[in-house]
Amino acid sequence: MGFPYYGDMNLTLSLDDELVKKVRKIAVERDTTLTGLVRDHLEKLAAEGAASGRRRREREALERSFESFRFKVGKRTWKRADLYARS
Repeated sequence: MGFPYYGDMNLTLSLDDELVKKVRKIAVERDTTLTGLVRDHLEKLAAEGAASGRRRREREALERSFESFRFKVGKRTWKRADLYARS
């Protein structure tokens, strides 16, 4: 996956040396690289963001459909107890 005009993009991060050492150990344990860990994390973050946006759009569409189907029946002239009295 890349950007349409750039192909793969290189990114420079400033990280504390101790953090890099700790994360590189984790990368070795997971049979990957520091770059691989960062890439995986960013891909998951992007997927979650896309899913979240899709859920939000679906919820908004559902709410709009509820608005379009609302109708007024009129003033309620009965009480709940009246319904039980009739049965």
